[in-house]
Amino acid sequence: MRRLRLIIITIVALLAVALVVWVVTERISRQRTEETLARQAAEIAAHRQGQRGEPTVAPSATPAAASAPDSPAVPAIAWTTGWTGFRGARRDGRYTAGPIRTDWTTLRPTWRQPVGGGHASFVAANGRAFTIEQRGPEEVAAAYDVLTGRELWRNAWKAAFIENMGGPGPRATPTVHDGTLFVLGATGELRALDASNGKLRWRANILEDANAENLNWGMAASPLVVGNTVVTVPGGGNGRSIVAYDRATGRVAWSALDDEGSYSSPLRVTLAGVDQIVVVLATRVVGLSPDRGTLLWEFPWPAQGGAHAAQPVVIGDNRVFLSSASAAAGAALEITRDGDRLTAREVWRTNRMKNDFTTSVHHDGFIYGLDAGILACLDAASGELKWKGGRYGNGQVLLASGHLVITTDDGEVVLVRATPAGHQELVRLSAVEGRTWNHPALADGFLLVRNAAQMAAFDLRPR
Repeated sequence: MRRLRLIIITIVALLAVALVVWVVTERISRQRTEETLARQAAEIAAHRQGQRGEPTVAPSATPAAASAPDSPAVPAIAWTTGWTGFRGARRDGRYTAGPIRTDWTTLRPTWRQPVGGGHASFVAANGRAFTIEQRGPEEVAAAYDVLTGRELWRNAWKAAFIENMGGPGPRATPTVHDGTLFVLGATGELRALDASNGKLRWRANILEDANAENLNWGMAASPLVVGNTVVTVPGGGNGRSIVAYDRATGRVAWSALDDEGSYSSPLRVTLAGVDQIVVVLATRVVGLSPDRGTLLWEFPWPAQGGAHAAQPVVIGDNRVFLSSASAAAGAALEITRDGDRLTAREVWRTNRMKNDFTTSVHHDGFIYGLDAGILACLDAASGELKWKGGRYGNGQVLLASGHLVITTDDGEVVLVRATPAGHQELVRLSAVEGRTWNHPALADGFLLVRNAAQMAAFDLRPR
């Protein structure tokens, strides 16, 4: 008995020591991260101060650094609102505003400059690009001139999500709609800002409103504008898994479900002729009515730790493709309508397209995406693998002009032909330095790329 007591005391003592070591290690790691963020914020502040001393460039001008001196001229820019949401206005990763330049022989960055931490992407409207970043102890929403990279305004608040695996900073890409920018920080801060000057219109904290705990890697689901509301996924219980705010006032308009959230963003689509919001949650994917969040259909989609991050991809009038590295699978669902009732059934399943925190694109009946970092092509009708090739790590994929524009996880930009005939990589070039998990954006022919340290623009308008 005495020996057993000694063993127990020894085990408890060892556990206590291990706990103390862990706490001290975490504190040291956090302190180092905070110091790094402070240095980064100071560098950004110095850069932006220097920018303010430079002469302005007229928005209609053609960027001098966009191409080599011997490249043919391009017309003046007619700015639009074609990339207003995460992965585009339709959240499908498809650029349809026109053709892009596919000869990248002389392609160079239009501009490149420092940016704060985090994994958010850009949205753009009327010649302005918007993102959210970490600068020291603050989360910062910022607007930039697409043509020059000049910072136009910033709106900041005290918040710092620090996590060692993914790194510090906000994750969710903003949404811009009808002159208002909606930004969501990693700790749940939701702000509606005047897109012209960054002034606050209203604010809320979605985790506090839903009485929800934050996810391990922070809030990452991009806010979705649906009619007069902005839809968020705090993952609370008691009917507050999904919460829609009045986009003019910030008051809660409706809420629904009790599920834990995921890192995937909601999207609005039409399936089986029915307008709906599709959301990937921790253990299932659901279709909801846009007006009140009424459950229309559901399909079980469990994953280790509920760590889904990929977006659903519409692959037909009544079909949607799901993929998740955490679920180690991809699957096509068919949504069927019977009167007022919708049902979802699995059409095919594969282990040859496991998107991690990337999302595939659909083009001419085929699905292109990263399967554990390797580019793959599937037949959307059957799930059959057509080819697999090229390593891009935890990169991201967009579709433009029949080509895949891929950012690699080490900051390169790659052009690949989107064809089921085989893997055809055409060119790759360096865009930003360091680990790059952020999705790229394409606005009026300008490719916008960023990571947690640098941001850059490339002029892909046809010559």
